[in-house]
Amino acid sequence: MKTRKIPLRKCLGCNEQKDKRELIRVVKNKEGEIKIDLTGKANGRGAYICKDLDCLEKAFKRKAIERALQSNISEELYASMRKELEDAK
Repeated sequence: MKTRKIPLRKCLGCNEQKDKRELIRVVKNKEGEIKIDLTGKANGRGAYICKDLDCLEKAFKRKAIERALQSNISEELYASMRKELEDAK
């Protein structure tokens, strides 16, 4: 039997390649809304971060999420993403 290929994605915080299911997807949809997609199936441009608050903070500090999603992220949106990530744990 053929072994299934495991999709790998790079975390924007720590720059490590990990299994897609180990990461959380941040999505920007057609309306320009940016939110955390826990299912990994929402439509739109996606970027991945670890389920760790440190990775989110590193990515925000380096503006890696803004570059990946080609959009500005406000402090309020960052705070809501941080809260969602804390709740997801």
